[in-house]
Amino acid sequence: MPEIKIHIGGRDFDVVCKDGEEEFLHSAASMLDVEATALNTAMGRIPESRMLLMSGLMLADKTASLEDQLAAAAREKEGGQLAHEVSAEMDKLKVDLDAANTKASDAEKALADKVVEMATVEADLKATLETMERMVTALEEKGA
Repeated sequence: MPEIKIHIGGRDFDVVCKDGEEEFLHSAASMLDVEATALNTAMGRIPESRMLLMSGLMLADKTASLEDQLAAAAREKEGGQLAHEVSAEMDKLKVDLDAANTKASDAEKALADKVVEMATVEADLKATLETMERMVTALEEKGA
């Protein structure tokens, strides 16, 4: 197991890690060093255990915040998919509504044509009835 030296908050530490994890350990130590340096800058030199505890808590807080953001992004993505599906369904309903409106308009025109046709038939029937009434009157006058 390799032993490596890391630098955190102005202090050096010798640590051991598994083979192949050296790069990860250096990266993690670098993140902890950023937090420890910020603490040392803000508070001055503090005891090693307190510096490491506070730095670790600050990293844990950042990690929790990133996890919350990741979860929110996942929910948004799910919501985004749902919004996409709802939008697609709304588009389909709009097409269906347009088709129904076209059918209704066509039916309205056909009905108006039928009303005109019926009015013509009614007028023809009235004229025929009047003619027949005149004929009946004429026949009655001849026969009477």
